[in-house]
Amino acid sequence: MKKLALAAALSVAATSAFAGGYVEPVLEPVVIVEDTSSSAGGVLVPLLAIILIAAAIAND
Repeated sequence: MKKLALAAALSVAATSAFAGGYVEPVLEPVVIVEDTSSSAGGVLVPLLAIILIAAAIAND
């Protein structure tokens, strides 16, 4: 009798664990943000400043 009660209890516990079926987990997409800068970004402004200063000196 004890074995029958134990088997009934285990079968009830096992079926409740699978109630509802399998649900696939929802994963949020990973967003990767990259800075887009040109390779001449740090050189362009000083070069332009030198050209403007040279033009101002040449006009005097």
